[in-house]
Amino acid sequence: MKQGVLYGIIAYLAWGLLPVYWKLFQSVGAWEILAHRIVWSLVFVLIIIIITKRWTKLWAAAPGLKMKGALLVCSLLISANWLLYIWAVNSNQVMETSLGYYMNPLISVLLGVVFLKEKLRMGQWVALGMAALGVLYITVQYGQMPWIALSLALSFAFYGLAKKVVNLEAMIGLVWETVFVAPIALIYMIVIEANGTGTALNLEGWKLAMLMLAGVGTAMPLYWFAQATKRLPLSTLGFIQYLSPTIQLLSAIFLFGEKFTMTHLVSFSLIWGALVVFTISSMRKKAVSVPMNSEVVIKKQA
Repeated sequence: MKQGVLYGIIAYLAWGLLPVYWKLFQSVGAWEILAHRIVWSLVFVLIIIIITKRWTKLWAAAPGLKMKGALLVCSLLISANWLLYIWAVNSNQVMETSLGYYMNPLISVLLGVVFLKEKLRMGQWVALGMAALGVLYITVQYGQMPWIALSLALSFAFYGLAKKVVNLEAMIGLVWETVFVAPIALIYMIVIEANGTGTALNLEGWKLAMLMLAGVGTAMPLYWFAQATKRLPLSTLGFIQYLSPTIQLLSAIFLFGEKFTMTHLVSFSLIWGALVVFTISSMRKKAVSVPMNSEVVIKKQA
């Protein structure tokens, strides 16, 4: 349990601090950063596969066209999420990325209802309604939909849904997800360098090294997250996951100087409230189910 909590905290701390990391490369375009992230992620995870001698497991993980198609969908969704996130951070929209990742768990639940026919308690429906009000309020006040937040939340929620169908180990899944897009990313890097429009190679040496470490920064939080999910109940991991958008929000305000207005306060408060209501409702559901299950076990033993 303690190890699981530690793995979870480290994973979400790493994801929460990503805006600080991407800010190092503001002179580099989002597409170029994404290309480097994909290529170096593939290099890093392939090194791990080689060291751990898991080639057989890697090939066996995607036996047919149906599985490869599902992995391709995962690849496109996470690539789109990465691109938008990097662009938003380097366009001084960190606060809206935070809003998106606060919304993500609730949208994931809604997708579960729509696609997996999962059933919700009344409290959980109330939570979804509160989150919708939060989005509606900020939309009305600013006169435009928070499309960055919604796009991040939707792309990651659909990615989670696709991952649920695929159900692969984190490192194995990341290899396949990067394999599909790495050739495109590598060609893009070569073309922009040949045209003289590439900027990454003009970075200072230490920054270029940091950009190459994007593969480590992508794979290791996934590994830590996978270790946390093995050791912790989802309710505990659910609490820890809010660490990441909270760090992003605090970074936006205190590090990057983004304004936190009354509109933000009302919208965020509705979504925070929705998360609290949803968590309490989910925990009550589990608390009710435990005695019932225990009673069945006792009767069977009798």
